[in-house]
Amino acid sequence: MNRLLLFVSFTLCIYFRSSAQTGNSFTLFEVIEMAKNQSPFSLQAETRKENRYWQYKTYQSDYNPQLSLRGVLPDYNSRVIARDQDDGSTDFIAVSNSNSTLTLSLRQAIGITGGEVFVSSELRRFDNFKTDYAIYSGDPAFIGFNQPIFGFNRFKWARKIEPLRYEESKRDYVEAMENISLNATQLFFDLLLAQINLQIAAKNLANNDTILTIAKGRYNLGKIAENDLLQLELNTLTSRMEVSQAKLDLETFSLQLKTYIGYSADKNIALVVPDEIPVFLIEEELAIAQARKNRQDAISFQRQVLEAQREVAQARGDNGFNMNVFATFGLTNRGDQIPDIYSNPQNQQSVRVGFDIPIVDWGRQKSVRKTAEANQKLVEYVVAQDQVSFNQEIITQIKQFNMLREQLKITEKADQISQSRYDISQNRYLIGRISITDLNLALRDKDLAKRSYLSSLRNFWTAYYNLRKLTLYDFDSGTILYSGE
Repeated sequence: MNRLLLFVSFTLCIYFRSSAQTGNSFTLFEVIEMAKNQSPFSLQAETRKENRYWQYKTYQSDYNPQLSLRGVLPDYNSRVIARDQDDGSTDFIAVSNSNSTLTLSLRQAIGITGGEVFVSSELRRFDNFKTDYAIYSGDPAFIGFNQPIFGFNRFKWARKIEPLRYEESKRDYVEAMENISLNATQLFFDLLLAQINLQIAAKNLANNDTILTIAKGRYNLGKIAENDLLQLELNTLTSRMEVSQAKLDLETFSLQLKTYIGYSADKNIALVVPDEIPVFLIEEELAIAQARKNRQDAISFQRQVLEAQREVAQARGDNGFNMNVFATFGLTNRGDQIPDIYSNPQNQQSVRVGFDIPIVDWGRQKSVRKTAEANQKLVEYVVAQDQVSFNQEIITQIKQFNMLREQLKITEKADQISQSRYDISQNRYLIGRISITDLNLALRDKDLAKRSYLSSLRNFWTAYYNLRKLTLYDFDSGTILYSGE
């Protein structure tokens, strides 16, 4: 009997011992770090962060001077064209010519007004291959500006919104990493529970085999009824099925965890029960303050309101009286050679004022404007409600976390008591002091208490990492998870 118990116990532990000896025994924190460093989801978060960084750099470049060189070298034509004559007739003439242009320009957007100033230099060449004639013309230097009046200024609103959007993306990255911690914690406990279930099932099988062997001897001596013997045989068969199912669950959850954390080694993983619970107090005021300071939602609320205001401004600016002023001043010349362009150039100016005044649009402008204004109100109402839900979610999570801490202490004590009760019941059954029914009840209570304790552990750590995600604050160490980088 003792040899059988030792053999089954050895079979139970061989998986976990081999894992520990090969360095594949992991704590919850090690699993989380692996998920953050090498999982496919962490790589996706990194890529999204990089993408949003370059989007922000694109926005910033709109406010920097843009130096460009444009040209057409050459624009060659060889064809027959129609030309009107002085007597009203049309003559068809064969032409073969080329126009070449080269323009160097420096442009600078004016964010405050939404306009643009520019400095340019342009050189042009015309070639007539029929007459072997070539001439140059150009503008050595000219400066100009283009300024919309009363129109929508996209630069003004981009300066307000885009920095918020970028700041939001940085906080979103930290939240994504905390979400990875949360998911890794859930998968960790899925596998841990499967391992504990295998331990429970294997130990129950060993115990039931031992009790069955003893019961057969007592039955032969006429000390127990046949019904008790049959019940013990049924218990043993049930234990064998539970061991098989526990092994299958172990393989399934092990594969899921390995896939999520990016663990490619073809080795077994043994998990360490995270029963060392951090001791700290969570104040609602501190949690809400940190959440408002650190989370992307706090920035998102501002951005959504600003975007709604921008839509109203655009609806008003693009659907009313619009005017545009364009003016240039510079130098121009022509010559047979390129140096002639820059010798004694002449002044050149141009001014253009355009306007657009809607006369009758059958209420279209008003409808567009009213739609934008109604949407602004809706966004403000939604944001106000989201802010209330934002605070309430944190308060609810804090209360749940504190409740789970107390629940964990109770289930841990219940696990210890039920295990002791089962050991006593087993010994009492072996000496014939209690019935098989009482033993089965003690076995059931022992298994339920163990699983209840693990469930409480799971709920506690899940709530812990969920609080970190909701506030981007580590209450255990008192540090902010969002560094602003």
